Amino acid sequence: MKYSSIAEAYEKIEATTKRLEMTDYLVEILKETPTSLIDKVVYLTQGKLYPDFVGIEIGIAEKLAVRAVARSAGHREKDIEEDMQKTGDLGETTQKFMKKKTQATFFSVPLTVERVYETLDKMANSTGSGSVDLKLSLLAGLLSDASPSEAKYIVRTVTGSLRLGIADMTVLDALAVAFGGGKETREQLERAYNISSDLGRVAKLVAEEGIERIKQFKVLPGEPIRPMLAERLSSSAEILEKLGGKCRAEYKYDGERIQAHKKKDEVILFSRRLENITDQYPDGVEYIRKHVKAEEAIVEAEAVAVDPETGEMKPFQELMHRRRKYGIKEAMEEHPITLFMFDVLYVDGKDLTLQPYPVRHRYLEKIIEQTDNVKVAESTIAENPEQLEQFFETTVESGSEGIICKSVNEDSVYQAGARGWLWIKYKRDYRSEMTDTLDLVVVGAFHGRGKRAGTYGAFLLAAYDPDKDVFETVTKVGTGFTDADLEKLPKMLNKHKISHKHPRVDSTLDVDVWFEPAVVIETRGAEITLSPIHTCAMNVIRKESGLAMRFPRFTGKYRVDKSAEDATTTQELVEMYRSQLKKIDG
Repeated sequence: MKYSSIAEAYEKIEATTKRLEMTDYLVEILKETPTSLIDKVVYLTQGKLYPDFVGIEIGIAEKLAVRAVARSAGHREKDIEEDMQKTGDLGETTQKFMKKKTQATFFSVPLTVERVYETLDKMANSTGSGSVDLKLSLLAGLLSDASPSEAKYIVRTVTGSLRLGIADMTVLDALAVAFGGGKETREQLERAYNISSDLGRVAKLVAEEGIERIKQFKVLPGEPIRPMLAERLSSSAEILEKLGGKCRAEYKYDGERIQAHKKKDEVILFSRRLENITDQYPDGVEYIRKHVKAEEAIVEAEAVAVDPETGEMKPFQELMHRRRKYGIKEAMEEHPITLFMFDVLYVDGKDLTLQPYPVRHRYLEKIIEQTDNVKVAESTIAENPEQLEQFFETTVESGSEGIICKSVNEDSVYQAGARGWLWIKYKRDYRSEMTDTLDLVVVGAFHGRGKRAGTYGAFLLAAYDPDKDVFETVTKVGTGFTDADLEKLPKMLNKHKISHKHPRVDSTLDVDVWFEPAVVIETRGAEITLSPIHTCAMNVIRKESGLAMRFPRFTGKYRVDKSAEDATTTQELVEMYRSQLKKIDG
């Protein structure tokens, strides 16, 4: 298959501002792709070579990519760097310079998807002495045979800034249309993806064997399950009403969420974002190996930093010392952890994700051998607001963030990859009016003036609507940023800069710079109000009104542990607004 077919599809996808058109272009290219290559095309369209949990990244620094472009286009590195300063996109610059190559290539061979993928794979797996020169040579070789358009997308892919903004759900929609018989089969494909986290494998299976085979998809140790997420409410009475009058409430620990996969003596740990973090927690690996009493299991836990002298729980920030490649042993001794187990998804061949929560909890208590460093999360059954409130106060006193209230009804299955009302968060922050923080997605920016001239002055933020798979604007934030933040944020956002509003962004406001939805920041505001300008939950509360956050302020916290789709949802904002009204009426 010619790589030019993919580059042409990317050009169309990048140019459209309509989400349905984006999906249609994706359907076209997937139908054109041989089934033997479908997984590779899906990965490349995501800007990667493998699913995230494999942990293999192409990892080409921008400077090295500039050198490769200079070599293949026959221009000075300095000229390329200067142009990139103007365009803000090495891909655009590459396309421009490849159009005016100074040296003709007499023996160029049309690029195939196979060659591009295999070359990028060699680059990603090249390590040690001489690897930089090898990567430079491989990339320059590809670019020499590439058309200007192909070169643009190859460079963007290797530098991690493809900028198509195609979400997993868009790919699933396209797969359902291309191979499943229509969008109504998306649910089966989504279930397979949610329990495997491997979009390429799901694509290949449905393309080769059809939707019936997808229905038989199974949970497998070693393939991370996309985590279930919780909604939030601000009173114990509301929570119990939502959960049918009874729930299991458990501590919400201020740690790092870990999904542990055990296959005999082999243990793999995945983060909330499904990155392989096994090397960061050698002590956690040993705890799982010794104290999970099953041959094979998938369990979820919160890893919490604990003071070795007092036994007191430390805040999440302490675990950041574990995020390193070297000195892990020292970090482990200085920042020991306790694993608080809160769910089990698989045990010795049994997929428990479709079992009600009480069944899963019984399995958890059965297979976990509790020690000082391995515990089942402390919990209680609550059947009235007073019980729930008392337990909440106890958890806060002991240093936890609050509680998670879980449905104990028959339908309380594990909703992999979804946020629903089977789990509800109740935190200290939610108790006073809008002292709660929101995790919002940066979708646009406004140029700064005065002291902020030359950088961004404010940012347009959005919440996520999972039903529509769009990001709806909720506020514009310009306060709370330090000088260091204003230097850091443009660098974080640069690789996500695009020339027009993204098809998955719903905004009536215009901005100076648009971004694909990717970077999540934490904000705090005074209250949630109705707004004719912002699109969040438009027409849900009142006709021709959305929801907005008043007096927003950046808290200083970058939610690098969250993808854009993990951001605060529009439904959460609707619930928060309604809770405010109840307080006023009361």
